[in-house]
Amino acid sequence: MTIQFYAPEWGNTLPFDTFCKNVKTAGYDGVEMALPFDPAEKRTILDTLATHDLLLIGQYWQSFEKDIDEHAANYEKYLRNLIEARPVLINCQTGKDYFNAAQNERLFALAAKLSADSGIPIIHETHRGKSLFAAHITMGYLQSDPGLRIALDISHWCSVHESLLADLSDEVALAISRTVHIHSRVGHPEGPQVNDPRAPEWEDVLQAHLSWWDRIASLHAQNGTTLTITTEFGPAPYMPAMPYTQMPLVSQWDVNVHMMHLLKDRYQHI
Repeated sequence: MTIQFYAPEWGNTLPFDTFCKNVKTAGYDGVEMALPFDPAEKRTILDTLATHDLLLIGQYWQSFEKDIDEHAANYEKYLRNLIEARPVLINCQTGKDYFNAAQNERLFALAAKLSADSGIPIIHETHRGKSLFAAHITMGYLQSDPGLRIALDISHWCSVHESLLADLSDEVALAISRTVHIHSRVGHPEGPQVNDPRAPEWEDVLQAHLSWWDRIASLHAQNGTTLTITTEFGPAPYMPAMPYTQMPLVSQWDVNVHMMHLLKDRYQHI
């Protein structure tokens, strides 16, 4: 099994070249990010990634339109823009939690066609507010579509279900079996991101997430497939901040690099 680690561009405030240099120096394999439509801006980003020998996971999150026809048209436009860059894969926050099953399945089918035509894997993220916002809802889509593959950001489900999912073992097991990409953020029953996964008060929550990720890594090791992981702790307001000053409680960068090293060490011999 090969494991590749990706840094999130989300939250970066540095010049992109500086950011990429830091990402490479830290030991990441690539960056997960959205891309602009402007050809020159996109070319600069891709050239900078190549200069620093960094891979790309394309990211789609722009799910805003309530009208399904408009939504689908924009979804396709964004996906085609990402496909042009030939990323390792495209991770999509597909659909809406208020779309009905047929509407979200229309988007899954569109993504599957674009993936088949391009040869670029397109997967769908478990994310609040989107089609795969909850474990039991996701189970229904996975059961009806054997080809559906996901990016598991299980931190969202901890928040949505206000638990560590002990009563959703079947739903979690099915999701794990379809996971090809992990967002290794640690959530908790009252939110999608703990303030610092290194703090001892979060040990039980961290161990729950590690146990889920261990199962995914074991499946990929058995199958000899590549597993990609983005250490996606986010900036404020995901990152808790002090009132009034809005200073983050910890460094987003430091937490993400910590998570990368934690998982690298954990899975180096698997």
